Amino acid sequence: MSVVRLTFWGAAGQVTGSMHLLEAAGARILLDAGLFQGRRSEAHALNAKLPFDARRIDGVVLSHAHIDHSGRLPLLVKEGFHGPVYATSATRDLSAVMLADAAHIQEKDYEFLRRHGKAAPESEPLYTLRDALAVQDLMLGVPYRRVFYLRKHLAIEFLEAGHILGSATVDLRVTEGGSHRLVYSGDIGRSGLPIVRDPDPPSGPIDTLVIEATYADRQHQSFADTEARLGEAVRRTAARGGKLLIPAFAVGRAQELIYSLHRLFRANRIPSIPIYVDSPLAIDITTVFLMHPEVFDRREELIEATSELFDFPLLHYVREVSDSKALNSADGPAVIIAASGMAESGRILHHLAHGISDERNLILFVGFQAEHTLGRRIESGQDVVRILGQEYQRRAEVETIGGYSAHADRDELRAWVRRLGGPIRRAFVVHGEPASLEAMAAILREEGVGDVHVPRHGESFDL
Repeated sequence: MSVVRLTFWGAAGQVTGSMHLLEAAGARILLDAGLFQGRRSEAHALNAKLPFDARRIDGVVLSHAHIDHSGRLPLLVKEGFHGPVYATSATRDLSAVMLADAAHIQEKDYEFLRRHGKAAPESEPLYTLRDALAVQDLMLGVPYRRVFYLRKHLAIEFLEAGHILGSATVDLRVTEGGSHRLVYSGDIGRSGLPIVRDPDPPSGPIDTLVIEATYADRQHQSFADTEARLGEAVRRTAARGGKLLIPAFAVGRAQELIYSLHRLFRANRIPSIPIYVDSPLAIDITTVFLMHPEVFDRREELIEATSELFDFPLLHYVREVSDSKALNSADGPAVIIAASGMAESGRILHHLAHGISDERNLILFVGFQAEHTLGRRIESGQDVVRILGQEYQRRAEVETIGGYSAHADRDELRAWVRRLGGPIRRAFVVHGEPASLEAMAAILREEGVGDVHVPRHGESFDL
């Protein structure tokens, strides 16, 4: 058969920036096109210059809508890409909101820094709102479990990844002059998470597996224990009159937190304090969730009990900037959920700037904090942190609840690999820090995969 080549242009040796170039059946297809996140200068350098001619890319297969998987799509368009972007219908609808918001935040953050004399080349927007909106004209919704031909000898099938709404594992077949099956895991979710269905991987012999490794070196708490810890954090912070500040990804994590707080409220396990979702993006994303009940997990008790999953008496959605600013001077305890999940942009920065020096407050992390992000610096216990160009003394309590992670842990990743059935001829491990990448490679070898690689950024392989 003709040569099948795979080049790793993101999430290779690190977590963010997922983007893998597949050359097969006469086509050049990207598996995801995500943004790098971390140190601004380093991330901007990786993001700003594409390592190929965007005009020569024939299409993009998008596993899900998280910005570290989708956030460079507008840059591709800006650089001349005009091919189709294949995604599930829910991912298509989430991306319509998220990419526009990413462009808006970049423009607003740059305007803020420029106004305060702190702008630098690495803070310049990568693309405009027009570029983000143009992506939607290229997106094609593909149902789960339906084989779709990108061209004559190249087909894909989306399967439930269980990570966020609309997330997919990609089963890709090349049949030109032979047969080659490549499975791209995307981000693998967890069994038993609220709202979304459990992972449902493909089965049978696989020539090439590309698999994520975010939490391959650790285990998560159960969801029941996680929810109990959230309730205890709310009670503890409220008792001392503080604010619970939660940086949360607007897609997935924010809705899971609302779901849990709704359950805790119904069970009288949290005090009657206001809960604010201070994120126009999270509000819009929640609307998208309500548009796609077909992908909800109908085994969940609350999903069956009410259609108003994301609405209860303590909950307030904050859209206007003036209302967001007012939260910082409001008296009394409260819960504030705001994006972004790694505290790299958005309204959470302003809440942290106002609240990080108050010992009554609690900064609660409920998701992975990538290396070199503000979230990681706070989570790791750094006493002085720079927020929006100014240094602040951290006096607020800091806690991490890992059980809300939408990524499978070590045991769940092993179980996912076993469900593939195999045999697996070759595997590439991506989307992880060094320890987790090596841990995932070890799991694969223990499960009988003899040819395992941890690719470097820009490394190519003939398959």
